[in-house]
Amino acid sequence: QVQLVESGGGSVQPGGSLRLSCRLSGASITTYNMAWWRQDPGKERELVARISPSGSANYADSVTGRFTISRDNPYTVYLQMSSLKVEDTAVYYCNTLFQSFNWGQGTHVTVSS
Repeated sequence: QVQLVESGGGSVQPGGSLRLSCRLSGASITTYNMAWWRQDPGKERELVARISPSGSANYADSVTGRFTISRDNPYTVYLQMSSLKVEDTAVYYCNTLFQSFNWGQGTHVTVSS
């Protein structure tokens, strides 16, 4: 059974850092464009960062220069988040860019002073 498991979230102050991890079990991420999304309650899920099989990355304007997506084939994707802002507070999810797998539970990130 294919399963995505996100981890690494927590509560930090503005300006802090977190490193999120996403591990895929039951399949390999090697040939997939992978991505991180985030969602606030009551809002639509937002694409935050994406990474191609070759490692080319793209970011939402709101996180460019602060977040870095990386991959450790065959099973893991990371999101390094720095200079965190209050508005980064959300539940963070990973999946393929085209949402090929069932969503995991996500990992909660809270940024507050």
